[in-house]
Amino acid sequence: MDKITFIDHPLVQHKISLLRDKNTGTNEFRILIEEISTLMGYEALRDLPVENVEVETPLERCETPMISGKKLAVVPILRAGLGMVNGILALVPTAKVGHIGLYRDEETHEPHEYFCKLPSPIDQRTIVVTDPMLATGGSAVAAINFIKQRGGKNIKFMCVIAAPEGLKRLSEAHPDIQIYVGHLDRQLNENAYICPGLGDAGDRIFGTK
Repeated sequence: MDKITFIDHPLVQHKISLLRDKNTGTNEFRILIEEISTLMGYEALRDLPVENVEVETPLERCETPMISGKKLAVVPILRAGLGMVNGILALVPTAKVGHIGLYRDEETHEPHEYFCKLPSPIDQRTIVVTDPMLATGGSAVAAINFIKQRGGKNIKFMCVIAAPEGLKRLSEAHPDIQIYVGHLDRQLNENAYICPGLGDAGDRIFGTK
């Protein structure tokens, strides 16, 4: 569990409560997802590598830390993960953005990749995979498998809501990654929806049914 961080900040919890409300409209829901992502991202990115660079202030030259290396890649799991991207870009506007698209086989229920485009060189970047909901964990496990197959190493996963079943599956499948969770909910129901949850995050972000 040392690789799992629960973001218990009051602002995050307050905004998640607003997300849960079935009367929260699409625009407000979208804004809340971005705000939560920014607040969670602040914690998730606290270990970004830095190096000292020389800067000239109005008074003198000095050495001061800036993010080093190839910086950051944000990789949303389509489509709901897209809602979290701008919240992280608000913190690190120079971050590159990749995308992973998955579909679920109707018979086996296993996820299959239909799209994967990652920033290069992916092996030199800190990678933040985003998906608002960690339910069964199948999509998250598969997405991180694809990233590792393409050379990704320093991987973080960030979700707003998680079910215990999905969190267990992801942490066991990828014990080397860091996982950031806004709130751990009670359980999955018979339809694999998180309870109490907040409904279908993709539908609520994009206004679809």
